[in-house]
Amino acid sequence: MNSLKIIVSVFAIGLLITSCKQTDSNVSEKKSTLETSSTSKKPISADAKLVTTSFTIEGMTCAIGCAKTIEKELNETNGVKKATVDFDKKLATIEYDSSTQKPENLIKIVEKTGDGETYKVSNLK
Repeated sequence: MNSLKIIVSVFAIGLLITSCKQTDSNVSEKKSTLETSSTSKKPISADAKLVTTSFTIEGMTCAIGCAKTIEKELNETNGVKKATVDFDKKLATIEYDSSTQKPENLIKIVEKTGDGETYKVSNLK
């Protein structure tokens, strides 16, 4: 009985560790297909037209791997001042420069994070 508990525990830990990881090929493919994301984020100008939008993200399985990865991708995007992703509420809130960025691009970034099929965005506000 104890060996069964150990096997199940090891399996569960392994599943948690690997469930939200990205491979380097996914990251480089995603970066090349999205022109709005950049490794060197440009600063937002003082006269920026800041607006806030939010939307629901389905498909997140963990707060640290999934939600934080999406939040990091959004925060590294040109034109985004601040992005937060709440795993429990399945809600992303993004403050961005409307002259530089569009909500449709932000949705594409979220949906292409990871394997490109896991996350689905809805309820754009």
